[in-house]
Amino acid sequence: MKKENAQPAAAREDLAVGRNGVLELLKSGAQIECIYLARGEQGGSIPKIAALAREKKIPLKEVAPAKLEHLCGTVSHQGVAATLSAARYSTLEELFRRAGDEAPFFVIADEIEDPHNLGAIIRTAEAAGAHGLILPERRSAGLTGVVSKTSAGAVEHLPVARVTNLVQTIRQLKERGVWIYCADMDGQPWCRTDYSGGVALVVGSEGRGVSRLVKEHCDFVVSLPMRGQVNSLNASVAAGIILFEIARQRMGLGH
Repeated sequence: MKKENAQPAAAREDLAVGRNGVLELLKSGAQIECIYLARGEQGGSIPKIAALAREKKIPLKEVAPAKLEHLCGTVSHQGVAATLSAARYSTLEELFRRAGDEAPFFVIADEIEDPHNLGAIIRTAEAAGAHGLILPERRSAGLTGVVSKTSAGAVEHLPVARVTNLVQTIRQLKERGVWIYCADMDGQPWCRTDYSGGVALVVGSEGRGVSRLVKEHCDFVVSLPMRGQVNSLNASVAAGIILFEIARQRMGLGH
């Protein structure tokens, strides 16, 4: 039974709280996942924090003061808090370097906001031999502690690039010989698709699927047959099935 007068929990270990703490963190060059600002807070060093975050392309989220209080527990947040990344982000170029002489094999996470799903996808992608994962700066879970834990350490082995615009990134991948495959409901069977050459598999969120603009820029749409009463799979489960079909073909294994 919940106690009505229970005290807020202490702030999480991956959280920097308060104006001075967040400002110094920004100046230090540390990997910051996201900065939370209390809605309507404009005083003191808040504008400077916001400007530095935009300059460094760190996502800013305006939230209700109650949300910050929930995150920060008993620590005085002064209207601002920052979550730290559990791992370093890579660049797109680093992902290509990781591929080396092999045909690139990437995963694109399109607005996967559930950190458990993102962590599971990273774990599966690493196990399948992918060279890296790409996710957007906005409307996506990042490399938080929950993602790292769910990935079972795979974030330390699989490079993850965070990009400003997925559509522009897809265009860049195509220019470098990578075919883009979209996992969605209205495509060709996943197991009758040729995944030879450079591959990037786009996995969308469970609620919305792959976004319209991203899907329009994909070369192929691949689907899994659904025979039960439930019309969709968990995003990480669907990704796992297709990723290991790609891995099977890349390894030259027969059915």
